[in-house]
Parts: sequence; C-alpha cells; structure tokens
Amino acid sequence: MRRIGYAEENMLAVQNNLANTYLKLGRLESALQMKRDVYSGQLKLHGEEHLHTIFSANNYADCLVIVGRFEEARYFLRKVLPLARRVFGESHEITLRMRSVYAQAIYKDPAATLDDLHEAVNTLEDTERTARRVLGGASPVTGSIEQNLEKARSTLAAFNAR
Repeated sequence: MRRIGYAEENMLAVQNNLANTYLKLGRLESALQMKRDVYSGQLKLHGEEHLHTIFSANNYADCLVIVGRFEEARYFLRKVLPLARRVFGESHEITLRMRSVYAQAIYKDPAATLDDLHEAVNTLEDTERTARRVLGGASPVTGSIEQNLEKARSTLAAFNAR
C-alpha cells in the first residue's frame, strides 16, 4: 500500500481495524502494539491536537485497560485527557469517552484503593450527567458510561463488603 502511494490516513484506519480484529481474536499484545502504532502515526501526521490523534489516544488507552495495564493507562490518560479538555471542551464526545476509560483504568485495577474506587465512581457519575445532557439518554456513548458506572459502583460495594 505504501509502495503504490496509498494515503497514510487510510492506512492508519486499516491498521486500527486490524487491531480491533486482533482484540476480538484474543491477540491482545498484537492489538496493543498496533493501537500504539496508530496513535504514533496520527501524532506524526496530524499533531497532538487533532481529533484523529485524540481518538487514537483514547483507543490506545482503552486497549491498555483491556490488556490489564491499568497504571500505564492512567499515566497516559493523565497526559492526553487535559489536552482533549482544552481542545474540545468538557462536553465533547471524545472527552467523555476518555473520562470513562480513565475511570475504567481505576475501578478494573485489582490494586485499586477505596479512594481510587470513589474517584472512579465520582468521575463516571459526573461524566454520565454530562453525556446525558449533551448526547442524550439514547446515545451509545451514554449507555456505555452508564454500564461502567454500574460496574464501578458494584466494585466499590464489593470492596466495602470485605
């Protein structure tokens, strides 16, 4: 594809789709490497403030959570989430998605403390309210955030029951 001059943007989209296929097949490390490469490619192609770059950052962070690299996901999101907030605002869909992934990186981590779990629940409650107001209750993004909020609350309840 490179040899025949296929657009880099299209190649990155194909790579992202291939990474999603790897995830479904359980080839998690291959998917993670490819998501990292797509993010890096978008960063080089568009710079850090472009929507495609920030979406790719979110996809990479989500993949980090899927493979269980929670601390790495939180560290990465602490760098890119403020950028998304600054460029697109607190109510933009990508910012809402990133906040949800950040909360997942907290509540899915077996090493999460009680304070961590409260942070995850609070983040998701705030994110859900904003998503419902901006995107509506029928939005798949809002639905996903609601599901994560339920899971985070369950995790917190289980932690408190110990």
